[in-house]
Amino acid sequence: MEIEKQIIEILNKVKPYLQHDGGDVDFVKYDDGICYVKLQGACAGCAFADLTIANTIEDILTSEIPEVISVQNIDE
Repeated sequence: MEIEKQIIEILNKVKPYLQHDGGDVDFVKYDDGICYVKLQGACAGCAFADLTIANTIEDILTSEIPEVISVQNIDE
């Protein structure tokens, strides 16, 4: 549960940057080293969504929380 709180705290710091461009990110769950998120708004259909996950969200989370090894976007 502590890891989930840390993830949410970090995502809340990233959100304003995504919201500035019309997007957003929601925490879905953390399971076995993988953080699952859902991109919202403009980010959901953006061609750069994978880069946003890998080069921004994943980089920050894995560097701040050693237990997080990967971030996956859940498309619904």
